[in-house]
Amino acid sequence: MSYIDGFVAAVPNANKEKFIEHARKGDSVFIEHGALRVIECWGDDVPNGKVTDFRRAVQAKDDETVVFSWVEWPDKAARDAGMEKVMNDPRLSPENTPMPYDGQRLIYGGFVPVVEFSKNK
Repeated sequence: MSYIDGFVAAVPNANKEKFIEHARKGDSVFIEHGALRVIECWGDDVPNGKVTDFRRAVQAKDDETVVFSWVEWPDKAARDAGMEKVMNDPRLSPENTPMPYDGQRLIYGGFVPVVEFSKNK
């Protein structure tokens, strides 16, 4: 079964195109280092909750949109090896590819799928 890295961030609305450009550059590096696929999603229907929500989780400001992204790997071993290569790849250094959002408010984690449904499975 696959392994998933998930990410949630707040991106300034003015940086939407910069975010997309950043994702296109970075996502190809993930694929090159073993990821099966990368999905980048721009918030469209992200409601405010009564106790917690995505916006509060990343301290999104009024002029920011929440993005939700994930990277699918074949398994955790491939993720661990691939992520080490991704983190050391000079193409993704802050100098070469600066993040178009505040990385200190980025939430991320690795997840083991426990249930998977698909039209094709």
